[in-house]
Amino acid sequence: MLVDDQGIPTGTMDKLAAHSGAGALHSAFSVFLYDTAGRVLLQRRAAQKHHFRNKWSNTCCSHPLPGETVTAAASRRLLQEVGITASAEVVGSFTYRAPDLDSGLIEVEFDYVLIGQYEGDVSPNPDEVSEVQWVNFQGLREQIALDPEAYTPWLTLALDVIEQQTPTPI
Repeated sequence: MLVDDQGIPTGTMDKLAAHSGAGALHSAFSVFLYDTAGRVLLQRRAAQKHHFRNKWSNTCCSHPLPGETVTAAASRRLLQEVGITASAEVVGSFTYRAPDLDSGLIEVEFDYVLIGQYEGDVSPNPDEVSEVQWVNFQGLREQIALDPEAYTPWLTLALDVIEQQTPTPI
């Protein structure tokens, strides 16, 4: 779903076309699920993903379908990507542009950030996710700093939103 710089829908475009060339600003979301121990669930994107393959990222990220709310899209994709039934709430948003040199594609997104709590099993879809890990939220930035190329470019931007918009980050 194409959007303006305020996140208001302006039209639609094929997914690959929106990620090619200069890219087109489109709606996206990044979900962070955390547990009572203050750990956040990360996923490593599958090798067959179109872009940012094999990179560690937040619990789930994708795009809402036309007419679909961000929270409904997040619930849909949590189930599809990591086999989790959970709800998450929007805590903020950001806009970014990030080329993927490996695939030649580009992200140009108005990205909603959602957080939610989850305790239970995780069943990653191997077409979407190669592995998952629970990591301490407070140590995540240090972990990223040790090997920034191992992580998606939107991960730290979404962490900024969580830290700025929530009274007590995860």
